[in-house]
Amino acid sequence: MTSTFQTAKQLMYARKSVRKYKEGVMIPQEVLHQLIEDAISAPSSSNMQPWRFLVIQDQDVKNELLPIANNQQQVATCSALIAVLGDLEMYERSEEIYQANVDLGVMPQEVADMMIANSRKLYSSLPQDVLKSIVSFDAGLVSMQFMLLAKEMGYDTVTMGGFNKVQFAQYFNLPANEIPLVLIALGEAAIPAHDTSRITAEKITRFI
Repeated sequence: MTSTFQTAKQLMYARKSVRKYKEGVMIPQEVLHQLIEDAISAPSSSNMQPWRFLVIQDQDVKNELLPIANNQQQVATCSALIAVLGDLEMYERSEEIYQANVDLGVMPQEVADMMIANSRKLYSSLPQDVLKSIVSFDAGLVSMQFMLLAKEMGYDTVTMGGFNKVQFAQYFNLPANEIPLVLIALGEAAIPAHDTSRITAEKITRFI
């Protein structure tokens, strides 16, 4: 697939939620890897980058996930199903994250040391519901970037939050600190997605 879009605005308006995909279309793993590599340039709280990914291409596995995903057929027919997970212990990688900034020459060592200590102290003390809120927000940011990048490559997507997250975690035997947040179906549209309306900015915006 090749890009036919030139600007972020064009991509934003071209991206639609596609639920019917051409079956049997294979997307090379290097393409999927590159999509994720580019998407993770998204911002995150304290740069903790809590997102983790499961890239599901095995057809048998996708079929078995259908009932877990409320029988949404795009789960089975898409080329790849991307599960975006949130790591509730993302702060455990704070040293790796901030030391990389030092190695890149974009942060002094003393600042990195402070950020490492502060991140571990802050995030390890937060209640689970607060941590879940943080990683959910960050997952939304990276998911949107992934979908726009996919559209730039000529692929279509749809996000799904409506699936049994407990059963999904059990199916993949996820560690307790990794929670499933959203599924993204990726592939080539079998039929074009329909347009949807939006409430105008004038009706939902207040200037102060």
